[in-house]
Amino acid sequence: MAALKTSLIRLPEVQRRTGYSKAWIYKLMSDGAFPQQVKIGPRSVAFIEAEIDN
Repeated sequence: MAALKTSLIRLPEVQRRTGYSKAWIYKLMSDGAFPQQVKIGPRSVAFIEAEIDN
């Protein structure tokens, strides 16, 4: 079975691609209308690129 390669992008790149502010992204996430971030370290989060592109 082949492993899927998952690209991660950080919040500034998500903002650039969507045109949304940080506050709006977090509001949409809390409403369940935006992909959730994933924890990549003790104080670091990122988003799955494919989910943002969709």
